[in-house]
Parts: sequence; C-alpha cells; structure tokens
Amino acid sequence: MTDLYAYAALFAVALGAASILPLQSEPVLVGLLLLGEQPVWALVAVASVGNTLGSCLNWLLGRWIEHYRDRRWFPVPPDKLRKAEGWYHRWGKWSLLLSWAPIVGDPLTVIAGVLREPFGTFVLLVAIAKTGRYVVLALATLGLS
Repeated sequence: MTDLYAYAALFAVALGAASILPLQSEPVLVGLLLLGEQPVWALVAVASVGNTLGSCLNWLLGRWIEHYRDRRWFPVPPDKLRKAEGWYHRWGKWSLLLSWAPIVGDPLTVIAGVLREPFGTFVLLVAIAKTGRYVVLALATLGLS
C-alpha cells in the first residue's frame, strides 16, 4: 500500500469515526502500525487530525441544529436535551476530554456546539483527548508486537 493511500484511508476512517457513521479507526491504525511501512508519529498525527476534524464537524452540527430545537422534528426530545445540557454544565468543558470515549464522546462534541463552547477551547481539549488515545493505542500495539 502506498503511503498516500494509507494516510488517506486512515484520515477518512478517523474523520468518519468521529461522526454518526458506524466506523472505527482503531483497527485501521493498528493494522498500519503492524505493517510498519509508515512512521508511527505520522500515523498517529494523521489519525488524530482526522478524528479531531470529525469532532469539529459535530460541533458545527450542534451550532446549526440548535436553531431548530423547538421544531417538532428535532431529533432529541426536550427532556433528553435538558439532561445532556445539565450534565455538560456540571462537568463543563473538561468533559470534552472524554470525547475519545465510545458512546458518550460524539454526543459530547455535538452538545458542546449546541451550548456554544468556544471553538478554540473545544479544539484544544478534543485534540488532546483524541491524540492521547491514539498515542496509547500505538504504544500498546508496538509493545505487543
């Protein structure tokens, strides 16, 4: 696999994995790490940037969809939205350090957009979380191989 294709595939899967698409970037990263054809730092960087950008799309979606929260077709019932907002207000921006986590991570990034978390703070915390996860995964993979 050429480097460009490997990086492009990893980037696309990492970006999609941060969205509502049912994708997982970890197996792709582990596979590429085990092949050993690209530098570890480059693979971690590409996965981190792709996954962080995917979360930025979630933040933008939250900012956009929030304008429609009073519409009948809004995808989240008002009581669940209030619960999510309460949870986010309780833990604040620091909850974005869980943006890497399955199940709760992606909704957190959308709620951050709905609640107008400043974009700079959002990107910084999400990038730390996403990159940290990929660094740990790379270390675990390389330690086992």
